[in-house]
Amino acid sequence: MSRPAALGTFNPPHGPVVTYRPAGDQCVLMEYGSAEPDLALNFFVVRALAGLTADPPPGFIEAAPGFRSILVKFDPTRCSRALLLDHLTVLHERQPDISSLVVPSRLITLPIAFDDSETRRAVELYARTIRPDAPYLTDDRGIGYSNTQYIVAQNRLSGPEELYQRILGTEWWTAFIGFAPGLPFTFSLRDPTGLSVPKYNPTRAWTPEGAVGMGGPCLAVFPVESPGSYQLLGRTLPIFDMLGRNAVFRDSPFLARAGDRLRFVRVEEDELADVRRQVLEDRYRYQIEDAPFVVADYLAGTR
Repeated sequence: MSRPAALGTFNPPHGPVVTYRPAGDQCVLMEYGSAEPDLALNFFVVRALAGLTADPPPGFIEAAPGFRSILVKFDPTRCSRALLLDHLTVLHERQPDISSLVVPSRLITLPIAFDDSETRRAVELYARTIRPDAPYLTDDRGIGYSNTQYIVAQNRLSGPEELYQRILGTEWWTAFIGFAPGLPFTFSLRDPTGLSVPKYNPTRAWTPEGAVGMGGPCLAVFPVESPGSYQLLGRTLPIFDMLGRNAVFRDSPFLARAGDRLRFVRVEEDELADVRRQVLEDRYRYQIEDAPFVVADYLAGTR
């Protein structure tokens, strides 16, 4: 299926080319740059999103960021598409050069239990009911199926411990939220091309809430029980709660938002189970630090 014809393009003085596309009667899709996995494009997306929400056009309803796009929903009875595009063009003219961006961000520290029993149960259920001969299924410890050895082999690592240290040794940039309510798609800020792994084919029918999985170079946390195709490597705390049982979810049911960074700290599975109980009983306080992200520092470390 071909994409809708562009409404127009704009080359801002300090940023990537922006292509405006129609997305129904009430939305405009803004695409940035070319279809390349470049985190710098996403930094610009997050900064532009902050500018848009701080100075919205008339009739603005909401905006949803992607890796290199923003979908803008508006009320056409209050703002024409032409006026919206004029407003968006001014927004992009005001954005500084990517290398000088300081992006609104928070650092969220989460415990993780690697190769836990719940994610193993999901892998074993898949093996029994969907595809028992899949190459990403291994029973290396004799206590159930796992994806860990497959991730290790695909990345030519020395073993699971090297994989775990790669996960723990970096911050994970939340590029966007999608697929399920509050699901963060994150990318390593230490070495964006360091880890990568193919996804399931076909997908799993069930994934436990709180599971941490990898597909391509992307690390994701599953906010609810759901289907999924990412290779599973561990489990962490709840990141979504419509009931607001913990104070962190009182203002929003979503823990993470675009531009946040996740940092993982290793714990044993029994310790994680205890902390998860504390979360639901409102006895645990999530570690969240306001920490604006300086793009120049990131670029200096990757060159």
